[in-house]
Amino acid sequence: MTPPAQTALVDVADRPRAHQRTELHVVKPSSGADLVAAEQAAAAFLLALGLDLDSESLAATPARMARGYAEMFSPRPFDLTTFPNDAGYDELIIARSIPVQSVCEHHLLPFVGVAHVGYLPGDRILGLSKLARVVELFARRPQVQERLTQQVADWLQDHLAPRGVGVVIEAEHLCMTVRGVRASGANTVTSALHGQLRQDAASRAEFFTLINAHEKAHP
Repeated sequence: MTPPAQTALVDVADRPRAHQRTELHVVKPSSGADLVAAEQAAAAFLLALGLDLDSESLAATPARMARGYAEMFSPRPFDLTTFPNDAGYDELIIARSIPVQSVCEHHLLPFVGVAHVGYLPGDRILGLSKLARVVELFARRPQVQERLTQQVADWLQDHLAPRGVGVVIEAEHLCMTVRGVRASGANTVTSALHGQLRQDAASRAEFFTLINAHEKAHP
């Protein structure tokens, strides 16, 4: 069963006409982390929960927590480089099973899974690795999966101006599987569609068929 689209249409940005590798599209990681303050806060947090930080195994845990969360909240920098679609390619381009690692903003527990990202090119095409970079850009921060899915789709629509964009994310949330309801193995699926992939039923069906093709071939 294909997940329903949950997005609203957005205005398409003007299509870029020349080879682009400009500062406008350089994405830089956050540099605002205060690791000393974060370590102190982590120590206070663990002590408040009754943990003994004098033990050898826990003594360095606050520092590790500070570094770990700083890493999870900092995407790697990349240049969004697009190229002219000289061949006039007009079929779907899809990157399946891109790893997703993010942190639930409600409990600060990780959620992990995969993203399937595709687009119908217009005047420009994008390096395939950049699709994974865009997913990481929005995943490396406190998030909710619905917003993450929408942000990836919106960003690609705004910066690439394709004829259509489709994003599907499947993830397991530790805030759901290790606490509360403890629904181990439960996955959440979200989708966001723009342009032709939202408006045209045949294009939408082709997108969902292609992202599920591997599962059908390897049940």
